[in-house]
Amino acid sequence: MGKNLTKRSEDYSKWYNELVIKADLAENSGVRGCMVIKPYGFAIWEKMQAGLDKMFKDTGHENAYFPLFIPKSYLSKEASHVEGFAKECAVVTHYRLKNAEDGSGIVVDENAKLEEELIVRPTSETIIWDTYRKWIQSYRDLPLLINQWANVVRWEMRTRLFLRTAEFLWQEGHTAHATRQEAIEEAELILNLYAEFAEKHMAVPVIKGTKTESERFAGAVETYCIEALMQDGKALQAGTSHFLGQNFARAFDVKFATKEGQQEHVWATSWGVSTRLMGALIMTHSDDNGLVLPPVLAPIQVVIVPIYKGLEVLEAIDEKVAPLVEALRDKGISVKYDNRDTHKPGFKFNEYELKGVPVRLAVGPRDLENGTYEVARRDTLQKEVVAADAVVEHISGLLDDIQQNLYNKAAAFRDDRITRVDDYEEFKNILENKGGFIAAHWDGTAETEERIKEETKATIRCIPLNAAKEEGSCILTGKPSQRRVLFAKAY
Repeated sequence: MGKNLTKRSEDYSKWYNELVIKADLAENSGVRGCMVIKPYGFAIWEKMQAGLDKMFKDTGHENAYFPLFIPKSYLSKEASHVEGFAKECAVVTHYRLKNAEDGSGIVVDENAKLEEELIVRPTSETIIWDTYRKWIQSYRDLPLLINQWANVVRWEMRTRLFLRTAEFLWQEGHTAHATRQEAIEEAELILNLYAEFAEKHMAVPVIKGTKTESERFAGAVETYCIEALMQDGKALQAGTSHFLGQNFARAFDVKFATKEGQQEHVWATSWGVSTRLMGALIMTHSDDNGLVLPPVLAPIQVVIVPIYKGLEVLEAIDEKVAPLVEALRDKGISVKYDNRDTHKPGFKFNEYELKGVPVRLAVGPRDLENGTYEVARRDTLQKEVVAADAVVEHISGLLDDIQQNLYNKAAAFRDDRITRVDDYEEFKNILENKGGFIAAHWDGTAETEERIKEETKATIRCIPLNAAKEEGSCILTGKPSQRRVLFAKAY
């Protein structure tokens, strides 16, 4: 199974696309801009889902499900929301097809026109807030903490597997609160939860911050985000959490009776991460040999490959491996024993390296004699021989070590590519030749932000939450600035 991957250094975009397809994660579908997520890719997404879902439930959130279709009139109720999503909406206008009278095929039945057109959800705030109006009457109904796992459609013109597709999978949380402060605390809680998931599960270091006004979610008062850095020096927004104020509650007239009997609009948040996290996972850790998966999210954490000639040797290896597989599974480690006789060991080594399996064990006749296993780790490609009676504990520790090593490596890469810049020419030079995040002063105006974006393709990724106050001058206009923001080219 030859990999034949384009090298990252030669063409990063091509390397990424080839890797997604060759590692059996996803492929393009018959619908332009939509993807088929294959079983191996979906198994990684399921582990992401499980990890996040537990975190949501542990913090008091419940799952529900809302309709795929949204009446067009709902979208119009929140002005900035419709403005932000209108250009990406897919619209259903008819509910029936019929055979063309001239025999040319199937056409829309014009007698089956919908009374009101339906939007295929690009996000669910509007349909959910219309529902919440019925659910919320009193302060006793608050807070309302709901999440849904769903698919959404945004009619993207330029698509790339996992990173930007017309249909994608995600979770979207929508919460309602009695006070402004509670809603802000919820948005910040979720931001920290996303950051913890990215760093502890995905081994992806992130920077927490807020978006500038022009980069905020349509209809939000504040957008919190986590930003990650990919190996090509481009940033990737890995998750967002929005404080919506009372905008949607006013638009859909969602009020509650306070303890004092007053009628007030509720305060809202929404938040989400999507299959874009798969793109972040792939691009943060993988190399020219294929995928590199953090053990926490790897569908197969350990693969065991027998090396043999003749059925007698294979049967002896089968017998030796059986208790090991059981012992590993008892420790909660996912393991695959690949004793297929249709592929040679070399093919299997190549396949599991390409698929990013964290630990590979090989066992042959010499290992049977010596009571050993050859253990190879995917992240560093190092091999060692380990005694059979110590191999379970060794693997358990090795998986923890690989997880931490991947995070440390990614964090060192990211930290090396955060550059403080005070001059616009240097800003452009760093952007083109080094990449990464640029910490620079900005005068706070949308005009300056837009001009920098037009001239350099760099956007303000976030205003870091931990940014210290620092007097300075905007790199473009020279006007006063109170703190540095992070610029980068981004996906």
